Amino acid sequence: MEEEDQHKVADLVRELVLRLLSRSSPAGDPPSAAAAAAPDPHRLQGSLRYALRILSSRLAPSAAPDAAALAESIKRRLATQGKSSQALGFADLFAKFASKTGPGSVNNKWAVLYLLKIVAEDRSSASGGLDFSGPLPNLDSFEAELGSKPRVSRDRESERNGWSNGVLLVAKDPENLRDLAFKEYANLVKEENEVSEEVLVRDVLYACQGIDGKYVKFGTIVDGYILSDLVKVPRATRTMVRKLCELGWLFRKVRGYISECMDRFPAEDVGTVGQAFCAALQDELSEYYKLLAVLEAQSMNPIPLVSETASSENYLSLRRLSVWLAEPMVKMRLMAVLVDKCRVLRGGAMAGAIHLHAQHGDPLVHEFMRRLLTRVCSPLFEMVRSWVLEGELEDNFSELFIVGQPVKAESLWREGYRLHAGMLPSFISPSLAQRILRTGKSINFLRVCCEDRGWADAATEAASAAGTTTRRGSLGYGETEALESLVDEAAKRIDKHLLDVMYNRYKFKEHCLAIKQYLLLGQGDFVQYLMDIVWPELSEPANTISSFKLAGLLESAIRSSNAQYDDPEILDRLRVKMMPHGTGDRGWDVFSLHYDPRVPLDTIFTESVMAKYLKIFNFLWKLRRVEHALIGAWKTMKPNCITSHAFLKLQRAVKLQLLSTLRRCQVLWNEMNHFVTNLQYYIMFEVLEVSWSNFSSEIEAAKDLDDLLAAHAKYLNSILEKSLLGERSQTLHKSLFVLFDLILRFRSHADRLYEGIYELQARTGNSSLPLRDKSKARKQKNDKSSEPGSLITDGRKALTQRAGDFLQNMRQDLEAIAKEYTSLLEGFLSQLPVQQHVDLKFLLFRLDFTEFYSRLTLGGIACFGVFNRLEATGRYRLSN
Repeated sequence: MEEEDQHKVADLVRELVLRLLSRSSPAGDPPSAAAAAAPDPHRLQGSLRYALRILSSRLAPSAAPDAAALAESIKRRLATQGKSSQALGFADLFAKFASKTGPGSVNNKWAVLYLLKIVAEDRSSASGGLDFSGPLPNLDSFEAELGSKPRVSRDRESERNGWSNGVLLVAKDPENLRDLAFKEYANLVKEENEVSEEVLVRDVLYACQGIDGKYVKFGTIVDGYILSDLVKVPRATRTMVRKLCELGWLFRKVRGYISECMDRFPAEDVGTVGQAFCAALQDELSEYYKLLAVLEAQSMNPIPLVSETASSENYLSLRRLSVWLAEPMVKMRLMAVLVDKCRVLRGGAMAGAIHLHAQHGDPLVHEFMRRLLTRVCSPLFEMVRSWVLEGELEDNFSELFIVGQPVKAESLWREGYRLHAGMLPSFISPSLAQRILRTGKSINFLRVCCEDRGWADAATEAASAAGTTTRRGSLGYGETEALESLVDEAAKRIDKHLLDVMYNRYKFKEHCLAIKQYLLLGQGDFVQYLMDIVWPELSEPANTISSFKLAGLLESAIRSSNAQYDDPEILDRLRVKMMPHGTGDRGWDVFSLHYDPRVPLDTIFTESVMAKYLKIFNFLWKLRRVEHALIGAWKTMKPNCITSHAFLKLQRAVKLQLLSTLRRCQVLWNEMNHFVTNLQYYIMFEVLEVSWSNFSSEIEAAKDLDDLLAAHAKYLNSILEKSLLGERSQTLHKSLFVLFDLILRFRSHADRLYEGIYELQARTGNSSLPLRDKSKARKQKNDKSSEPGSLITDGRKALTQRAGDFLQNMRQDLEAIAKEYTSLLEGFLSQLPVQQHVDLKFLLFRLDFTEFYSRLTLGGIACFGVFNRLEATGRYRLSN
C-alpha cells in the first residue's frame, strides 16, 4: 500500500512539473506552439529532481503558526495600503471562518490563511514586472549553462544582467528566471567566508542539546563547547557564545548521569530513590527539550513587521537567546550540582543531600527543589508508611534509615532492627526516627513473638486519627507534620496494645513477682524449709549429688510452704540447676534455682539477665547458708547448763580453761551473728524491697516496651550495685565472701568443740546424764574414738591431761579465727565509706548504728583482761 502511495505522489509531481514547464514557454512563441511542443527531456529531469528535492526538504514557513496573529497582519497590511473597506470585510470573514468548528470544518486555519497570503504576494509581484510563474531551476544546471559560454561573454552577460563581483542585483527583466537561485548561491558563499548571527544561534541551540554544530564543537581538552578560532566574530559575540554553551556542558553532565544510572539499575548502589531522582531529572530535561523546540522554531521566523517595506531580520538573536535560557541555566546548574553531590550517595543519604539545597531564598529554586524532592522522596516515604502501619520493611536496596537482620525470636526486639544514621535524611529528626523504629518493631514483636493480630486495628485507628489513610502514596515530601502526627498516633496505640498483651495475656508482673519470691529468696517459709531439707544433701561432694533428688526436694519444699498456692504455670517454670563443678566442689558450690522465661518474656529475661539473677541468687543463697550455719551453731551451744554438773569433778585449772573457751566461742558467735543479721536486713529490706517498690512504680508509668526494658534493667542493676555485686564493688564482694567462708569455718570449730565436750561429759559422768544425752554421748564416743585428739582414755589423770590439751588447742584455734575475723571485718568496713554508690556509703552506718563495731576492739581487749585476771587469782566460780 505504501509503494502505491509513493508511485501516485511521484506521478502527481511529474504531472505538475510538466504543466509548469509547458506554461513557461518563451514569450515570442505562439500559445498553440508552446502547448504542442514537448519539454526538453534534460530540462524535465532536472526540474523534476529539483521539485522532489524541495518536497523532501524540511523547509518550514517563516512565520509562527498563529492564525489570529496572521489575520491581524493581513488586516494591518490592507489598512496601510488604503484598503480600509477590504480590511473590515476580511475581519468579518475571518471571524466567521474562525467560529466554524466540528465535523466538516477546517482544522488548520492558519495554513489556509498563510496560503492565501502567499498567493496574494505572488500576484502582486507578478503585476510589478517579475514573473515567478516558472519553477526555480536547479543550481547545477544553471552553472553548467554558464560554463558552456566563454569567459568574456559571461562577463558581458553578467554586466547586462546586473551581476557585479558576486553580488546579485535584482533585475526587472522577466526573462531572468534564475536570479533567485544565484542569490541563494551567493549567500552560501558569503556564509562560508563570514559567520552570521543566525548560524551562531543555530549552533548554540545544537550545543544546548549536546550536539556539535558547524562552528561550535565540544573540545575534550578544555571539557566544554568552544567556537573555533578560525571563525572571525567580534569578541563580545565569542564571549556570549561561550556563556550560552555552558548550558550544553551542564546538559551533557546531567544526561550522562541519567544514562549511567539507568544502565546500572537495578544495582544496589542505585536503588529506588536513585531511580526516582533520575526520573525527576528526566522530566526536567523533557521540559527543557520543549523549550529548545520552541526556540528552534523561533530561530527560523522573522520578526513580524507592520510595514512591508522594512527589512525583516531573524527573530532569535544571541541576546534574546540568553534571555530565554537564563532560567534553564539556573535549573541546569542546580541539577549538575545535585548530580555531582549524589553520585556516590543513595537512599536516605541522597534525599538528605538534595534537601540541603532546597533551603534557598530564590522562589524559583525553592519551587524547583520542592518539585524534585517530591519525586525523589516518594519511595522513601512509602517505606516509612509501610513500616509504621504494617511493620513491613520494603527495602530491597538498603535505602531506609532502618536496617533489619535475621535473628532469633528472643533477640528480635534488641537486635532485629536498628537505626542507620548514615541513611537518615536531614528533614527527619533523630527523635522522630527513633519513634518510627519503635513503632515498626512493636508491630513485628506482636506478630512474631506474641502471635497477635490486634495491631492492625490500632494502625487503622491511628491513620484515621492523624487524618491520613493506609493507602500507598498518602505521605510525601513537605508533609513532615502529617508524618509526625501519624507516627505519634500509631506509636501511642500500638505500644498501648503491646503492653496490654504483655500484662494480661503473658502476665509479666506475676512472673516478675515470682522471680523475686524464688530466685531472690523473698518467700521466707519456702526458703527456710528448702534450706533445712537440702543441707545434708548439699554437704556431699558435687559429683555424688543427683539433680533428680534435688528436684524432688524442691517439689517437697513447694508443697510444704505457701508456694503451693501460686499459679501452676509459674511453679512449672521453677527448677533446679546444677552449675559446672570441678574436683573438690561441694553441693553448695553448684546448687542454684532457675526460672524458665518463655517467648515473649525471654525478650526481657534474656540469658544475660538470667545470668545476673543467678549471680544474685548465689550471693543470697550463701548469705542464707551462713545464717543457717550460725543458727545451727547456736542450737549446739545453747544447753550449757547440762554440762555444768560434770565439770565439778574436773580440776580447777581445767574448769577455768573450759569456761574461758566457751566464753570466747559465745562472744565470737555474737559478733558474727550481729554482722550477718544486719547485713541480711540491709539486703532484704533496704535493697530488694526498695528496688521492687521503685520497679513497680516504673512499670505502671511505662508507655512502651523500651520503657519496660529500661525499668527492669534499672531494677536489676540497682540490686547488683547495692548488693556489692557490681563492677565497682568487686573488692568488697571478695572480702565479704572471705568473711562468709570464715564464719562457716567457725561453725565447724564450734561443732568440734561441743562434740569434744560431750565426749568429756560421757567419760566423766555418764550416770549423771539423762537417758537421751547418754545415748547421744555414746554415739559420739563411737564416732570419734578413731580421730586423733580423742578424750577417751583409761585413766582419770590422763583424761584430765587430754582435756586440757584439747581445750588449749580449741582456744588457740578460736583466737586465730577471731583475729582473722576482726582483721577482715575492719578491712571490709573501711572500704564502705569510699564506695561511689550512695547506699553503700551509708551501709557502715546501718551496720554500726549501735556503735558496736566502734567499741569492738576496746571491748575485746577489756574482756580478755578480765578473763586473764580471774584465771590467775582463781576467783572465778561456776554458777549452777
